[in-house]
Amino acid sequence: MTAESGMASQQNADFIYEHFPGVGAIAEPDWARLFPGEAEGWAYYAAVEGAPPPGFRFEAAVVRKAGRIVAGAPVFHVTYRLDTPLQGRWRPIGDWLFRTVPRLVSLPVMGLGSPLADRCHLGFDASLTPDERTTALKVLLAGLDAKAKADRIPLLAIKDLADREARPTHQVLVEAGFSRIASLPVCVLELPYKTEADYVQSLSANNRSTLRRKLKTAPKVQMEIVRSVSGLEQEIFDLYEETRKNSRFDYGDFEQLSPAYFRRVMDGLGPSAACILCRVDGRLLAFKLMFIEKDRVIDKFWGMRYPEGRDYNLFFLAWMEGIRFTLAHGAIRFQSGQTAYAQKVKLGSGLDKLWVYFRHRGRVTNRIFRTFAPLIAFDKMDPELAEIRQRERDKEREKDKA
Repeated sequence: MTAESGMASQQNADFIYEHFPGVGAIAEPDWARLFPGEAEGWAYYAAVEGAPPPGFRFEAAVVRKAGRIVAGAPVFHVTYRLDTPLQGRWRPIGDWLFRTVPRLVSLPVMGLGSPLADRCHLGFDASLTPDERTTALKVLLAGLDAKAKADRIPLLAIKDLADREARPTHQVLVEAGFSRIASLPVCVLELPYKTEADYVQSLSANNRSTLRRKLKTAPKVQMEIVRSVSGLEQEIFDLYEETRKNSRFDYGDFEQLSPAYFRRVMDGLGPSAACILCRVDGRLLAFKLMFIEKDRVIDKFWGMRYPEGRDYNLFFLAWMEGIRFTLAHGAIRFQSGQTAYAQKVKLGSGLDKLWVYFRHRGRVTNRIFRTFAPLIAFDKMDPELAEIRQRERDKEREKDKA
């Protein structure tokens, strides 16, 4: 596979834009240099690009300086429903709009990031100076815009840019015409503990009591951690689908997976992936897919059979098994994704802010998007997040009164 070289408008001295048919088409050392130590690195993207979710197409964008790749990001294509953020009581309105005026609600999008990653992997070579990073980012954005123009794609996006990475890039993105709204945050549990008991003790008395009560079903459940899901791929995928369909929320194409996802990822990541299996009387009722880094374990995907999974409190049993695994690995952070916020916050997780940046290539339409998009930001539309933030505001008011 070959890259498409950047055009003159995307070049700046030694900086040249290139577009590839996927991360797997880039030499692994070049990609790994931009994302050192990442479980969701070259091997991960190479694995999932061969089995994209329905409706998605994957590519990659890079910038070279004097022939060396110094910046890059995965790229996705999808026809996006603009009503996707509408959840809870607002969901019927979005569905009605989609049925009534589908062409106004759905737009082709090309974005940096991936539906299969919890954050946008926008990476830069560590050797770049701050000014060179800025130049590389400008060239990357200009190249993406030219590619979108050539492909007649009206909407550009950057999906789930982490807050710490948005700070040094925000001004460049604004100058390039992008606006932003808050995305769904990612849950992160800090684990500066030596034992499982230390972690449990760190929870509030009420949450400790609840957790211990939920764990009483543990003797009835057989827990196993495996490094291969060979022969179980379809069963695991079915559990994921059952959980997705039982969710109170529906984020459309961005929640779907290919049936081949779990096999390809486990095979591709090797020792950087593990899977918790939960069985009762030999029957598989739940799984938890985990990615492993030096200091962090990522709770990537979860699937459970209903109603049996709830009857045996498998969410809590698998959660604790993940905590044990993380502590045994010596990691200090357990990242658990963009779902089940209420439970995860009670179990000690914090919420790391993520941003979605967007720009419509039409100036008038972009101004309209910039005005109205913040009203339906993802974090505002999620009922669980709304409840959590209302409790936080109530606590702050109580503090002020005191």
